[in-house]
Amino acid sequence: MPIRPNHLVSAGIILLLTACQQVSRLSQHMSNPAKLAEINTELGSQYLQKGEYEIALKKLEKALDADRNYADAHNTLGVLRSRLGQFDQAEKSFRRAISIDSNNSSALNNFGQFLCQRQRYEEGEAQFLLAVENPLYKYPAQAYSNAGSCALDAGKLEVAERHFRKALQLDGKLAPALLQMADISVQREQFLPGRAYLQRYSELARMNARALWLGVQVERELGDRDAVSSYALSLEKNFPDSDQTRLLRESRDP
Repeated sequence: MPIRPNHLVSAGIILLLTACQQVSRLSQHMSNPAKLAEINTELGSQYLQKGEYEIALKKLEKALDADRNYADAHNTLGVLRSRLGQFDQAEKSFRRAISIDSNNSSALNNFGQFLCQRQRYEEGEAQFLLAVENPLYKYPAQAYSNAGSCALDAGKLEVAERHFRKALQLDGKLAPALLQMADISVQREQFLPGRAYLQRYSELARMNARALWLGVQVERELGDRDAVSSYALSLEKNFPDSDQTRLLRESRDP
């Protein structure tokens, strides 16, 4: 159905009003550097989430022009620099944020993710555990789950399991931690707990290729052929080119 001209005009009006509101909000705080830094950081974060990196960078630079010691701006800039592959600059931004505010759990968590992605696992895990020391942090379960993923990538299965269990104690509906515990259960050949974790995960999130392949492995061991067929069919249908589908096909070969 073609878009009618009046629809285009309406959309343009909405965009214009939004822009005017942002300009008005900024103009109200021109004499308040701290508030100006906060607003520009919020805008930078919004553009970052939309993938508009150039505009995000300009907003964050404006935030730091207003207040060089605004930790959240350095933190968000670290995330942006990491997305852009500017890893040395990203690390400097994260470290600057933490040096300004050592209790900034968001910066600690983001820095931890950055380090783990760079395969600096012990350093990354340490940042997550520092993040949860702040009793005011809103997302300690996610930080524990991230620490578990980092430890798992480092091959520390028992440490990872402790972190995931702690995460689920804080938030029993944290889907990534449930999937990780299902995986650990399969590795330990504890298939009934693995089934339980997968069932809880499936109630909260879409079954991805990894989850479906875990389901195949669990139900093969527990002898539920119908469940095996269901998981396998969904895996091959929805993720035909995945590594998990390749493993499924290889597992059928005589």
